Amino acid sequence: MHHSGRVLHGLTFQPSGAIVAAATTSLPEGIGGERNWDYRYTWVRDASFTMEALWVAACPDEAADFFAFLTTAAAGSLDDETAALQVMFGVGGEHDLSERTLPHLSGWRNSSPVRVGNGAWNQTQIDVYGELLGAAHRLAGQLDQLDADGRAFLTACADTAARRWRETDQGIWEVRGEPRHFLYSKVMCWVALDRAIAIADRIGAADRVDTWKSHREEIWEFVVQHGWNETANAFTQYVGSDALDASNLMMPIVGFLPADDPRMLATIDAIADRLTDDRGLVYRYRTEGGIDGLAGEEGTFLLCTFWLAQALAMSGQTDRARRVFDQATAFVNDVGLLAEEIDAGTGELLGNFPQAFSHIGLINAAWAIADAEGTAAGTDPRG
Repeated sequence: MHHSGRVLHGLTFQPSGAIVAAATTSLPEGIGGERNWDYRYTWVRDASFTMEALWVAACPDEAADFFAFLTTAAAGSLDDETAALQVMFGVGGEHDLSERTLPHLSGWRNSSPVRVGNGAWNQTQIDVYGELLGAAHRLAGQLDQLDADGRAFLTACADTAARRWRETDQGIWEVRGEPRHFLYSKVMCWVALDRAIAIADRIGAADRVDTWKSHREEIWEFVVQHGWNETANAFTQYVGSDALDASNLMMPIVGFLPADDPRMLATIDAIADRLTDDRGLVYRYRTEGGIDGLAGEEGTFLLCTFWLAQALAMSGQTDRARRVFDQATAFVNDVGLLAEEIDAGTGELLGNFPQAFSHIGLINAAWAIADAEGTAAGTDPRG
C-alpha cells in the first residue's frame, strides 16, 4: 500500500500540482485493437481519487497545490448556468487536448492507432463534481489554505452538480457511443452535494446548504427508484438497462447505501458472478453490448477488481475480499507496478502504465480490508 502511494506521488507534476492518469500513451487495452488512449493528462476524476488515496497511504501535503491547479485551470468555466467543468487538462493547465493519430507508428504489437491527445477532453461527464468534492471533503483539514477563488470554485462545482444531474453524459468510462443516464454519474452528483454540505462552513457556503440538501434527496430517490432492475436483480449501468457496470460498486464505498443493504449485496454478487473472468477479475462492463461505440474487446479492469474487494470488505465478507484482493495483487510486476487491465486469456498486463487508477484501488481496498478485520477483532488497524 505504501509503495502504491509512492507510485502516485511519482505521477504528480510538482511544478503545477497536476496529477497524470498514467505515464504513457497508446498501450492497448486489447492486443491489436483500437482501444489505445493517451493518458498523460490530468483528469479531474483520476486526480481527485489520487488525492484521496494519498490521504490513506501517505498523508499528502499536495492538496493545496492540486486544488490551486484546478482552480486556475478551470478559471471562469463555471461562471454561468450553462457552464460545465472541463473533465481533464494538460499538466500546465492546457485546455485544448485535441486527439490525433500518428499513422507512421505501428503501435505496441501492431495495436493501432497510436494517439496523441484525448478526445474525452470536451465530453460531458457529470460525475466529476462528486470526485472533486469527495477529495475536498477527505482533505478538508487543508482547505484552510485555499483562497477565495478556490472556495468559490468548490461551491460552484456543487451548484453545477445540483443543476445538471438530470442530464445524460458519457460517464466515468468516457464512452464514445450515445450519451446515457448513467447511474454512476447520478450517484456522484449526490456525492458532490453530500460532501459540499459537510464542508459548507469551510468554503463559505453555509447559505447554500438547504438548497443542496433538497437536491441531494431528489437524486437519491431517483437512483433507488430508476436504477434498480428486477430482471438483473442489481443496480444497472444506466436507467432502463439490465446491463451490469462495475462502477456501481462505488455506491457503498461513497456512502450512498450501506454495503449490507440487500440491494447492494445483490449488486455485489451479480457483478462477482456475471461480470468477471475465470480468475475472478472484474470487467468494467460487457463490451458486446456496444455501449462504448468501439470495436473489439478489452481486458479485466484492476480498479474494478479492487472495488469488488473493497465492497466485500465493507459488507463484512472479509474472506471473499481477501481472495479478490490477492488475485488482483498477484499481477504486480517485479518493481511493484500495475497497468490498467489484465488480459483474460494470457494474464498479461494491458493498457497504459503505471496506471494511477490501479494503485488507487489497491490502496483503498487494502485499507478497507484492514479496517474490516480490525473492527471484527476489536482492534484499530491504524495501531
